[in-house]
Amino acid sequence: MAWDEWEQLKTAAANGHGAQMQLNHVPSDPGGPGTLVSNKPAWSKAGQAVGSLSGSITTALGKLTDGQKGFVTEPGCQTSGAQKEVHDSWDRYVKAVSGRCGRLSDLLEKAGNDQLKTDESIKAEIGNLKVDYADTPAVGGQDKGR
Repeated sequence: MAWDEWEQLKTAAANGHGAQMQLNHVPSDPGGPGTLVSNKPAWSKAGQAVGSLSGSITTALGKLTDGQKGFVTEPGCQTSGAQKEVHDSWDRYVKAVSGRCGRLSDLLEKAGNDQLKTDESIKAEIGNLKVDYADTPAVGGQDKGR
């Protein structure tokens, strides 16, 4: 970048003509495809969707394994040896992906449960505050039947 170009950028920034970022502001009409939903059903749905991927992956692994039945590697045949290596590699990979989906599914559902527990515990704590710090009856200023 040329020096005079750098000077122009600094001057523009100092005069407020550069790009600006404001972190403490939400546009009145944010637009976008939708709103963010963060509640137990949303987390559970996400967890179930990822869990179903694990099931589909396991089914695909079964088909991959079925396709190998009867396959024999012949000594000296490089093609059959390479094919077995590829199959073994995919077998490990697909099992790992399935495992990851299973763990992620559990974590997403746990996040929903934890969020619910957090909301309930906060509500309970607020309820305890109301009990512990209940307003006392006013003293004085009452007409006392007059």
